[in-house]
Amino acid sequence: MVAYKALKAVANTEMTLFAQDMDLRYLWLFNAQGSWLADARNGDCDQDFLPAPAADKAKAIKAETLKTGAPVRFELPVASGDTVRWFDVRVDVDRNDEGEVIGLIGTSVEITDQKRREDTLKTLLREVSHRSKNLLAIIQSLASQTARHSVTVPEFLVRFRGRIQSLASSQDIVTDTDWRGADLFSLVTLQVERYAPDGMEQIRFEGVDVYLTPTAALHVGLALHELAVNAASYGALSVPGGRIEIVSRIETREGQTSLMLRWRESNGPRVRVDYDPRFGTSTLERIVPNSVGGEAALEYRPDGIQYWLRVPRNQFELVDN
Repeated sequence: MVAYKALKAVANTEMTLFAQDMDLRYLWLFNAQGSWLADARNGDCDQDFLPAPAADKAKAIKAETLKTGAPVRFELPVASGDTVRWFDVRVDVDRNDEGEVIGLIGTSVEITDQKRREDTLKTLLREVSHRSKNLLAIIQSLASQTARHSVTVPEFLVRFRGRIQSLASSQDIVTDTDWRGADLFSLVTLQVERYAPDGMEQIRFEGVDVYLTPTAALHVGLALHELAVNAASYGALSVPGGRIEIVSRIETREGQTSLMLRWRESNGPRVRVDYDPRFGTSTLERIVPNSVGGEAALEYRPDGIQYWLRVPRNQFELVDN
């Protein structure tokens, strides 16, 4: 009666029970539906129904258990179509009343979902490590560039803090989208609006919205920050009535599709011929385009600064409307 109740309880779980003889032929199976033992029949060996890699692994481990008499637990991957199912298998020797080993008894529970979660976690940890290293490299580059073009320590600190804050803000968007990236419109609003006295009323954004990859998001956000800071200090955002126009469009040139992003200032102070471009020339013309594998150009026109950035197709995806 106790054995019957125990088996009935097991039947309501995903656990499979089995027994094998000294030749590793199955004597009986219980609750095997849906497991790797679903096709096994009494008298079969693992080689009769399992793919060769799984059968060889199970046979070797079970033979060792018969030899040593020590219980063992192992994970068994079983190919099923294009996927792999994983099972937690435990086996121990079976003895008769005289204590002689007469075979094996074992249990099996599917752990495929658990393995997938573990694999996902490992992938995420590797991704976090990779992105952390990239971020540190960006910060190191910014520190070098900022120091090279700063005359005093206070000047360096102000510029460097602003750039770090820009990275942090862009990173927040990337994190909120589960590392998918950041949409261009959100980057424009986040990086530029704070420097406009009249908010987005001074900023016109038109064109396609895209999701930039995490790497592209950080660098495009940095470019927008540099342009906005300069505009607030010397350009269109430093005077009433100044305007910023940001246009994005998809272009195909020589069979290569890319995102073209253009920044244009108007109604601002006249740009002087002797204008000192130290505010972010290296960042805008070298660091940002090189980091995304694109191209960029910065122009100092009398009516305001113009900047364009070309981002290759592998750095963005179109936003679904």
